Amino acid sequence: MPQILASKNPRVFKTQPLQVEASSRGLTYRPIGLPLNFSQMQALRQPVQIEDNEEFSLRVANLGVSVRLSLQWQGRDYWVLVRQRRADRGDCVLKLISGYVPVQELNLPLLTALQEISEECLVATPSGWLCGRYGEHWLQQPYQDCLDYQDDSHFRLSPRCGATRPVAAGNLPLLERPRAYIHLPTASLQLVYDLHLELPEGVDSISLLHVDEQLEEQKLVARLGDQGSELFLLPQHNPEGELFTLEDGQLVPCCTEDLWLSESFAPQEGWLVRASRISWQDWLSSQRVH
Repeated sequence: MPQILASKNPRVFKTQPLQVEASSRGLTYRPIGLPLNFSQMQALRQPVQIEDNEEFSLRVANLGVSVRLSLQWQGRDYWVLVRQRRADRGDCVLKLISGYVPVQELNLPLLTALQEISEECLVATPSGWLCGRYGEHWLQQPYQDCLDYQDDSHFRLSPRCGATRPVAAGNLPLLERPRAYIHLPTASLQLVYDLHLELPEGVDSISLLHVDEQLEEQKLVARLGDQGSELFLLPQHNPEGELFTLEDGQLVPCCTEDLWLSESFAPQEGWLVRASRISWQDWLSSQRVH
């Protein structure tokens, strides 16, 4: 049976709609209106249309964050993806580690991104689980009541080169320069942080595991699956179209037939992403063109 790691009340989550001002020079967002619970936020995530993909003013339902997390394994560079079964859209995609930004972190969305890494991406070694560190900031250990985190070893996170166009939360520029886009099918603003995960030296038998969170009987339940890893490594240079999991230090090839990727892999036009997903083959073709 999958191991239950945590359970929490989704009613605790609050966020706010945003007013977004975009131009060719940059994008600014500001919280507006009253705080929303999860159900109220979801009700606002309805398709919108924008004619000009560079210059617009728009109210959106929420702010989301994603992490384009990279790591190097045995001399090759990979991106880390997770599988998401989307009941509301009736599909299954591979996506970046991501989550919704709560009201208290709308001006500091990097904190949400770091929290999502600690909750979704588990690094297992023969002697225990690794916690993480970003600069001088230690990531939370969300499952410390269930898992044995190591005290003498950890992974490090560091920022990669940011996007060329600035994003600001009100008057505060986001110094990490995340990529930003408006996802039209869900009327949401998404920020994508580019981070690198450095594993500790001398640890070879590593497994990367994904914690899946589902709404069950009015609770958000986090489970660690027992059917193999749901966390995937996508080679950054990938002419053969490969995909792997990492289990006990070994790369395990994965089937990519009928595979779909989430909207963050779809084409972006200015500040806009219009698609909800993109097929694996279409995405590979677009990478070969570039």
